[in-house]
Amino acid sequence: MSFPQTLGELRQSPFSEENLRTRRVKDELRDNLIAKIRQSKQIFPGIVGYDDTVVPQITNAILSRHNFILLGLRGQAKSRILRALTGLLDPQMPYVAGCEIHDNPYSPICRRCQQEVARLGDDTPIAYLTPDERYVEKLATPDVTIADLIGDIDPIKAARGGHELSSEMTVHYGLLPRANRGIFAINELPDLAGKIQVGLFNIMQEGDVQIKGYPIRLPLDVAMVFSANPEDYTARGKIITPLKDRIGSEVRTHYPASVEEGIAITTQEAWTQRNGNKTQVPKYVREVVERIAFGAREDKKIDKRSGVSQRLPISCLENVISNAERRALRHNEKVVIPRIGDVYAALPAITGKLELEYEGEMKGADHVGRELIRVAVAKTYDSYFKGVDMQQIVQWFDLGGEIQLSDGASSSEALHSLRGIQGLVEKATKLNVGPKDTTEAQVSAAEFVLEGLHAHKRIGRNEERVFTAGEKQPKPPEKPFEREDMPIRNRRPYN
Repeated sequence: MSFPQTLGELRQSPFSEENLRTRRVKDELRDNLIAKIRQSKQIFPGIVGYDDTVVPQITNAILSRHNFILLGLRGQAKSRILRALTGLLDPQMPYVAGCEIHDNPYSPICRRCQQEVARLGDDTPIAYLTPDERYVEKLATPDVTIADLIGDIDPIKAARGGHELSSEMTVHYGLLPRANRGIFAINELPDLAGKIQVGLFNIMQEGDVQIKGYPIRLPLDVAMVFSANPEDYTARGKIITPLKDRIGSEVRTHYPASVEEGIAITTQEAWTQRNGNKTQVPKYVREVVERIAFGAREDKKIDKRSGVSQRLPISCLENVISNAERRALRHNEKVVIPRIGDVYAALPAITGKLELEYEGEMKGADHVGRELIRVAVAKTYDSYFKGVDMQQIVQWFDLGGEIQLSDGASSSEALHSLRGIQGLVEKATKLNVGPKDTTEAQVSAAEFVLEGLHAHKRIGRNEERVFTAGEKQPKPPEKPFEREDMPIRNRRPYN
């Protein structure tokens, strides 16, 4: 499809003057959102777990034509949601070709475009922007200046064009004017210096900006959205009150509400389909990885104000698969199936994403990480084997049985050793924790059983991954014998 290339052609096209002159960005977002709702289309594809919480609140904000802010801890898809707003913009937007601030051809606001339209009339060249080109994002840092956001004098423009420094033609536009007729996003808003936050007042309320020292007014058409950590936004006072007052809606994000939602997000984001051997990740391995993040968010040794990002299970699962892939490559195995031992090998992907409290620092990140894995294994094991009699397996170890399962051992070697434990492989595959047709799957399922028993302290395991009998728990001391006919206050044990 060919688009009009001049202003004259544009007047005869569906991009009518009335439509482009009166329909602002927030109206455009609202119109396209209404169309999606009526057609029952997904508003934010790829965003999992927010259908009943965050998405309705964002929908209300857009329908109200509000500037809004997403408040949430790290790893809650805030930036992803903001970038997904481009899906609510029109496929093409005409503007005066060459304009730095993408001026509306029917009502230009910059001096250069006003002169261009006056000089060329219907021959004014027209260019087009895609939705992605209409999204401008800035990460707020303390060194951001007003010139970065709004604009400043450009002496080079003045020298090259022969303009006076007081001329509008010497303005170098900042990010905010360059986002004209689009979406402008600021990530981590509280990190913006207070005096810079003041510079956003005009665009938030009056819809215009004033360039440094110039007697000009630019009535910009911008939808402004922000993201922030709630701790910075509320408790530390890093955002000035007048700016908060100008933000129309405040939407709180959250971590996945269930393990299933977490698995769906991790499966969507993690790089699991490698370009080598065939990869199969058992469901119980995915559950263990996800429960690590859920356990960390509840652990008192981990800073809750910092949060535990959803990137933890994503990075962890990728490391788990990589460790299994390395083993498969070494032993020329045809299929890559991770084991629980691979989760322990992925500890570096866990410890770096945990902000520890004092108690956690005293114990060390490795200790905290291993304990999180153990608890995750125990909970996952219960979901598969709760109520299943494993006494036969435990008794094998109590009678002196011992087995070493290195995460680097080949599947055939490990399965040969595991078959020596009566009933283990049969119990593991009987409950359909993995496919029965491959050696790798049988080893992974059997190791899951042993790790589950170890997590419940029914059998032991050392750092070399040697499984042995569990430590016998000492019985509580018996109460001293007392005469029943003696009053309670006078009862004494016999010597």
